[in-house]
This record gives sequence, C-alpha cells and structure tokens, in this order.
Amino acid sequence: MTEPTTTPDATASEASLEARAKALGSPIRWRILRLCLHEPRTNRELAALLDRNPATMLHHVRTLVDAGYLAPQEPRRGTRGAREIPYLATRLTWSEEEQTSTSDVIVRTFLEEIEGLAPDDLGLLRAGLRLSQAELDEFWRRSHDIVQDLMARRVTEPNVERTSWSVFLAVHPDRQQDGAPAEGDERR
Repeated sequence: MTEPTTTPDATASEASLEARAKALGSPIRWRILRLCLHEPRTNRELAALLDRNPATMLHHVRTLVDAGYLAPQEPRRGTRGAREIPYLATRLTWSEEEQTSTSDVIVRTFLEEIEGLAPDDLGLLRAGLRLSQAELDEFWRRSHDIVQDLMARRVTEPNVERTSWSVFLAVHPDRQQDGAPAEGDERR
C-alpha cells in the first residue's frame, strides 16, 4: 500500500501563532496527529480509537485543520454509505519551534501513549553525559539527521513494509550532577 502524502499549505502559514499554539495545547490533539501521521482517518475512526465522543473529537479535528496541522483528504463512503472525510497530518509539527513551545504537552502526551504498555514493549535508553555546547549541538543535529533520513525513506522506498513506532527523546540539564540540588535534595 502506498502511503498518502500531504504537505503544509498556505492555510498553515496563514494561521496565527496564537491559534497554532492553542491547537497544540492538548495531548489529545497530539495523539490525533500521531494517528493521522501515516494513514488518513475520519472523525468517527479517531473517536473510536481514542474512546472519545464524536462531537468532541470533531471540535479537536476542526481546530487542527484550521491551524494547518491536519489536511482533509478525498471524501469516501463509510460502512453505512455516509460521506466521510479522512484527515492526514501535514507534518507541520516537525520543527524545533513547534515542539519546543509545547514541550510540557508533548511529555504529557507521551505518558498517555505509553500507559498500559507491557514493559517489554517500551525500549528505553538513559545516559548521563558531560557535553560541551558544541557536543550538545552535534547530538541534536545528528539525532535530527537520523530521524529525517528515516522519514525520507518512506518516499524513496515506498514498497518496504514498515511498522509504526513512536520515538520520544528528552535531553535536560542534570541538576543533581552539576552542584544544583534537585527539589527535596538536602546537601550538607
């Protein structure tokens, strides 16, 4: 099956920064974007997958469409013959600005997405590193390059069968190591 494609359009660039920030201010909207990343989904499908009321789901979908994060695809007939509009993520969120401005929501979304997973289904890597600013910049650049390369392969190698994975990478200053005690940590 060839994966549908979409790109941000003029609507996305015209959407106000405030409207875009509001659209990304909810974990449920990030989850909708994830579900529509590789496959177009209708409001009804999204409501069922996320165990939500279809009317509430429609509000979230419309907010994401208005901000340019979701793009309507060609209408299709549903199981009962009703006209349904599937939506596909525009991948507009794949920018440092979009993700940095909503990092707290992204963390909450990640926690919701992994809730109930078996321990064996979650691969974790945790490391403590001492890095110069140049090394930290290199780490982010190389991580970004790896993800960009893997994302591009879906276009250059469309017939390869793939499984969907979610990747979450967080980097933060280690306050415990560099002399600033963590909250509740008493140093003598």
